[in-house]
Order: sequence, then structure tokens, then C-alpha cells
Amino acid sequence: MRIGRRAVAVASTLALAASGLAYGGHGGGGGGADGGIRSITPITTVYTYGQKVSAVAVEYGDAVNPRELDNSTFSVQDTLYNFRFNPIGDLPKLTDRRVTRTYVNNAPATRADHRSVPGRYVIVELDPDQNAGWTVIVSKCPTFFCTVKVNPDPPTRVVQRKAVYGQPRFGAGRGPVLARATPNTSREMTAEPVDQLVDEFRYGSYLSGGMVLPYHYHLPKRYDPARKYPLMVVLPGHGMGWDGDNLLVQVAADIPATAWLQPRWTGGTEDVIVLAPQHQRVGGAAEADLLVKMLDQFVKDYAVDQRRIYATTVSYGSQLLWNAYAKRPDLFAAGLVTGGFAVNADQAAAIAAAEIPLWVTHGVHDHLLNISLARNTRTLLRAAYAARGKTPEQIDALLHYTEYEDAAFALPDYHAAFGPTYEDESIPRWLLAQRKPAT
Repeated sequence: MRIGRRAVAVASTLALAASGLAYGGHGGGGGGADGGIRSITPITTVYTYGQKVSAVAVEYGDAVNPRELDNSTFSVQDTLYNFRFNPIGDLPKLTDRRVTRTYVNNAPATRADHRSVPGRYVIVELDPDQNAGWTVIVSKCPTFFCTVKVNPDPPTRVVQRKAVYGQPRFGAGRGPVLARATPNTSREMTAEPVDQLVDEFRYGSYLSGGMVLPYHYHLPKRYDPARKYPLMVVLPGHGMGWDGDNLLVQVAADIPATAWLQPRWTGGTEDVIVLAPQHQRVGGAAEADLLVKMLDQFVKDYAVDQRRIYATTVSYGSQLLWNAYAKRPDLFAAGLVTGGFAVNADQAAAIAAAEIPLWVTHGVHDHLLNISLARNTRTLLRAAYAARGKTPEQIDALLHYTEYEDAAFALPDYHAAFGPTYEDESIPRWLLAQRKPAT
């Protein structure tokens, strides 16, 4: 994370930023004068089940000749550790990453066309489907459940197996050697990661009654305060709550925050404001009260279409949403609850009275929150609507419900119902299509 460029007035953030200064101080290769390599930058992407190193950028002292590069010029190793399945002791265990593309760029960034342009950076792209290179690690375990954070010092390593050449002076030949092959030298990262999309989120916090609610938000690139934009509130799971050391993890740990910035996830190109608060794990009612107050202030500060405020949740985030619905049912246009807790009868009655459209998804073999919780939610909501005279057909239009068998999960974490939910673009598209009635 590029913490150093964010103005975050939180003491723990300063400590995290300081840890970023460790890049280049490891030894063991990768420094500016070692083998002609000036820097090595990890580039990350948030995939369905979280952020991983998706490429590395190797910088040289002059423009690189792309014609002398192929996918065997470099090899990359990265961690096998995945916080969902592995003990933290597995973090140093490395495996070979599959290199998919190698090309030249003028910045430490990937290119959508994967084509070389004149520049000093060799971009080595890695197989996104390989179960390796994950960046989220355990942070603290204050209770039986742990929190997680983005690793400020990823263990990714690079070996330059073939010589890298500069551009030939007269357009022919290999050009001068910029760095000789060093197949026995494994180099660590020397620059802070470039976290694609995650780096675009800004920090904010809301303070009320002695409680602080840290959050990150993303405004459209061509944000116009004279327009009105839909607002997507992303409420994360228990492990992504604020623990004093893990800012921004709620954006990186899984797909629901960054999905709304990408047409391939949403099925459309509409600009959306994304708001991703963390939470303090002090109880749904108190946190929901703080959340609602923060939302009221956020709506005053930014160009939000108040007929189109949505919420999407992961696991623990559902408790905040159920309580927020009961407290302010007028606030939200619709909601998407994945792998969550059960609604109670009072909350169901408030939702039914406000006729808030909902889509609830859950894994049939969820090992943390049993499928019975989602089924109870469906039962209570249908009963609440029926008590208000709604027909079964009307209820079906307001309440969508999906259960996922194990085969729907690309990784065998059957609690992570957000995975198959967001991979079905019809569900995000449905959410953005909902609107509160005009008043």
C-alpha cells in the first residue's frame, strides 16, 4: 500500500508507513547498483477472494529492448500462504509463480493491451488463477477470531535468468547489456507495492460519542459535485474490522469494494461512489448507530443520489446492516447480504414496512455461519411481508434468495458467499437497478 502518500491522521498509520521504508534495506540483491537493476516493484490486483501480487516491474537504467524478452527471462517466487487456510508460519514458504506475459512499459504498471512501449520497466505478469502470492495476512488475534491486514512487506522474489538488453542505437541488433543474467541471485522487492484500484481509495474517519469509524471511499474519476451519484456502502466481515493496525484491508481482502469500479463485475459503466467503513466489533446496535450518523454526514459532503444508497455486506457486516435498517429504514434503496447473520423479527418488520429490496446469498456448507441463519432470514422476511398483505409474487419481487453448493466456490472457503455472488454479474446489476420511490 502507498500509505506514505495518504494524509491519514492516525498514529498507527504512521507506523505502517514507516514499515514501507524498509523496502531496499533487506540485502540479498535488488539494490540500485546490483546487476543493473534499479528497482523491483510488486503490482497487486484484487481478485474474487482478495488481493495478490499479479505482476512485478523490474526497472533498468535505460530503455529496454523488448525483442530480447520472453517469459523465461525472469522467474518469480511468492508465498503459498493464504490467511483463509494456512497458519501464519507458512508465510515464508515460497512457490514458483507462472509467468504469463513479459513486456516493457514506461512506468511500474501493467498495460491492458499487454504490449511493449518504450520504457525502462520490464513488466512480468503472473497467472491470476494460481493459488499463490496473496497479500492479506493475520494481523492480531484479540479473541478467538483474528483480524487481518495487508502485508506491508510481501515476500515476493525475482530471478533474472537471461541478460536484459537496451535499445540498439541504430534500430538493429540486441543493443547494450543493461544487466547480465544472474540465475543464482534471488532478489527481494525494493519499492512499495502498486496496489491497483486500492491505491485510489481515500481515507476518512467519523467520530461520535467517543467512537471512531475509519473508512475509505472512492469517487469517480470525473467526479462532478453538480451531479448525483449512486452510493455503494460496503460493510466488511469481522476480520476486516479496525484493530489499530490494518487500515484499508476492508478494500483489499475480498472483491466487494473494488468490484463497483469495474464494468466486468457490475455489467455496466455507471459511475458509483464506493464507501467502505471498518468497524470496531463492539456490537451491531452501537456500530449501526455510528454508521448511520456517518452516512448522514457523508451524504451532505458528497454528491450522493439519496434515492440510490445501497449496502452490500460480508459476514459480520450483515449485523450492522440489519440494525441500520431497523434504525433508519428510509435511508437505503436496497441491499445485498452475503454469508450473513439472521435478521430478527423486529428488523424484518422494519424492512417489510419500508419495502427494502434484498438479495440474500449463503453457502450451503458455510462452516462459520450455518445455512440455517440465511433460511431463518428468508422465513422471517416472508412472514413480515405476508403480515402486511403482500402476495407471494410481490414478496418474490422484493426478496431474492440464493444458496450455493460447494462447486460454486473457486476456493473452498464456503463461508465466502461473496465469491459466487459477485461472479454472477446479474446480482450486482440487480442491486444498482433498485431505486427508492420518488417523494
